[in-house]
Amino acid sequence: MTAVSVEDIRAGLAVFDDLCEDDQVLDRMLEQCICHQMDCDDLINEWVAFSTTKGGLKLTLDILEQFEHEVLNRRKHSKQSFLKKEELQNRMRDVNSLQDLIKAEEEEEILLDSYSTPAKGSQKRALTTPEHPQSKRSTSSMLSPRLLLSPASFSAGLTPSQKYSSRGARGEVVSTFGTVQGTRWVGKKGKNAIRVELLEGQDQSLGSSYKFMFQRLRDIRNVLIEKIEELGEELRSHFKIEEFSPVTLPAQDPITVLGQVCCDSNGKLNAQSVLLEAGQDQGGKRVPLDLSELKEYSLFPGQVVIMEGMNTTGNRLVPSKLYEGVPLPFYSADDQDTAEDPEPVMVMVACGPYTPSDSLNYDPLLDLIGVITRDHPDVCILLGPFVDSKHEQIEKCQLTESYEALFLRCVDSIIQGTRGVGCHLVFVPSQRDVHHHFVYPQPPFIMPGLSKEDKERVSLVSDPSTLLIGGVTFGLTSTDIFFHMGAEEISSLTSSDRFTRIVKHMLTQRSYYPLYPPAEEINLDYERFQIHGQMLVTPDVLIVPSELRYFIKDVIGCVCINPGRLTKGQVGGTYGRLLIQRSPPSADGKRQSPCIASQVVKI
Repeated sequence: MTAVSVEDIRAGLAVFDDLCEDDQVLDRMLEQCICHQMDCDDLINEWVAFSTTKGGLKLTLDILEQFEHEVLNRRKHSKQSFLKKEELQNRMRDVNSLQDLIKAEEEEEILLDSYSTPAKGSQKRALTTPEHPQSKRSTSSMLSPRLLLSPASFSAGLTPSQKYSSRGARGEVVSTFGTVQGTRWVGKKGKNAIRVELLEGQDQSLGSSYKFMFQRLRDIRNVLIEKIEELGEELRSHFKIEEFSPVTLPAQDPITVLGQVCCDSNGKLNAQSVLLEAGQDQGGKRVPLDLSELKEYSLFPGQVVIMEGMNTTGNRLVPSKLYEGVPLPFYSADDQDTAEDPEPVMVMVACGPYTPSDSLNYDPLLDLIGVITRDHPDVCILLGPFVDSKHEQIEKCQLTESYEALFLRCVDSIIQGTRGVGCHLVFVPSQRDVHHHFVYPQPPFIMPGLSKEDKERVSLVSDPSTLLIGGVTFGLTSTDIFFHMGAEEISSLTSSDRFTRIVKHMLTQRSYYPLYPPAEEINLDYERFQIHGQMLVTPDVLIVPSELRYFIKDVIGCVCINPGRLTKGQVGGTYGRLLIQRSPPSADGKRQSPCIASQVVKI
């Protein structure tokens, strides 16, 4: 590097008609030349490229600070990284190391070219060889996932989360279900395409545009009444009950009533505030409940139950017996589908947010892509949020691009990063996705730019949804029903833990969101919820991510997994993985769970 003076910088700027007479600015540019070990021409060329891409900035001390932060510091870091790679690779130059070096040079060139403007009429032609022809896809589609999601690619000033980068216990298994004997947690590596489809009978209307939240109170009331009547008829038939009595009818003998649990106010449900609201056929009235005679119970607002007890005055029901709901049967496949698979299928599950709370850096997602490329799962289910509306920097609108653009960049990195793995990707939206429709049930994402090849291995499903993966039913919802129901459910003398009770309520109420009224953060469309929010069968596997602690439980034959979230605040979180294998019923006709084993693992 030759010696540089203030006059050299002044003269160099004049060549580009950028006249500067501010001595402080010129001194600062001289200082930058020295600190970053740059020639005068190199510094001025970088400044002109930066200024042009920003719409023609004027030279000031503040602008120079921004220039140094966005261009010079990154240039220095990129150069140091390249030199380290070159030093390591100089020790042994074989075919593989040379290819890696070429790839590193191309990535650096792409990054530096983003700050420059091509000369008029000059079109660089990419160098290709017959042995390595370049794809016809655009340059953006060839960027690596890490480059697509680098902080420089979408916003200035983002730095990696220090707490996430320094996390420990990476890859530690924190929860286990079942046993794996002689089997590694690795998929089939694309040997056979795993069939992923919506369970037959699901309405597809959520996939098209519609107006939501245009609902009348009368329509909401009809949905709730119909739910009470349908579940009530199933319970009456199962428990062989002749008829139901009106809840407010005075009687000196025990009566059996049907209704929906609710609270006498807008507050939290407690043992003294429980009401039972009857269906239309039983008068549609409410009666307070005295739970002192019930030995064991677990109740929540919106639960449809049958109670047997005394109501001598018609003003208060004292139940002594509680009839709980009955789950739906499991999915029954045809003879061809029930044949046992020779190999188990590996399914990976992860839930957003995919960035730490103190940064919009997508390193956790990039680490997850690394796990996918290492383990080759057959199916990977990714639940939102991908662009979290609760993130502090998004709440403050500190992005320089649209939320949709950031989401598409995020999804592109996942699709491209797993393209050679043979993994089927399933994307499930969340109400916390700031760019998507804020309604439950939630329509699937729209990705019009998917190639024909990618469409074959990418499924866009709604929240909630029921999928068939290799003949095994998966129930999915990204809405935190555990957190919402856990805050409202009351129980007494029950032997099971709260998570097990909530899962059982979901299965026996046959709903992905049985709570009524819903939590304040849930924007529920009742008419579509009646169609899309109900379970068609009891799923073999139920995936319900939550802010609460991760777990895996077998509840009345359904394996429920809460994989946790990929990030928990500023630190790394967890993801889940399952091994599933269809098998025919045992000799005595007893159903065998297709979930062989499952684990929750730290990222």
